[in-house]
Amino acid sequence: QVQLVESGGGLVQAGDSLRLSCAHSRLTPSSWTFGWFRQAPGKEREFVAALWRSTGRAYYTDSVKGRFTISRDNAKSTVYLQMDSLKPEDTALYYCAADQNLILSTMRTPSQYDYWGQGTQVTVSS
Repeated sequence: QVQLVESGGGLVQAGDSLRLSCAHSRLTPSSWTFGWFRQAPGKEREFVAALWRSTGRAYYTDSVKGRFTISRDNAKSTVYLQMDSLKPEDTALYYCAADQNLILSTMRTPSQYDYWGQGTQVTVSS
């Protein structure tokens, strides 16, 4: 059974940092693509970052490049999202997702992921 559990969200000020964690049920990293998505009130869920399964290469949406870093610790079965220089527009519910069968062109599409965590709230005040 695939389980994803996010943690690490909170209320911070603009310019601060947070590290989100996604603990998974010992999924084989080389077989699973892990993604981070976020959803702000009244908006659609959007892609933030992903680690591609076979290469471990990281991909980011343009608005977070240079500020966010996705990584994984295979020994801890955990995927991280380090968020630096946070902005008020980063405020959202952040979700971890995983899938085995993505193709690269669909990696940024939420509906293509089969497994999701419950989400963790990030609020950035100005």
